[in-house]
Amino acid sequence: MCLQMISIVAIASIVIWSAVSRELVKSSKENGKGKNGRKIITLMAAGTLSTLLLTISLFQNIHF
Repeated sequence: MCLQMISIVAIASIVIWSAVSRELVKSSKENGKGKNGRKIITLMAAGTLSTLLLTISLFQNIHF
């Protein structure tokens, strides 16, 4: 993966994990899951996928 693509995925990952954090704080204040449960699961899946992509690409760039 080129450096620009890695940078875009990294920025998107930061935004996604920030959104997860905000939704978790919001759901703890509301004291119930409701609609936020699906949103949190979707955001966590997207965050996990983006983090996995970053990890794989960074390990591929390590020179031994």
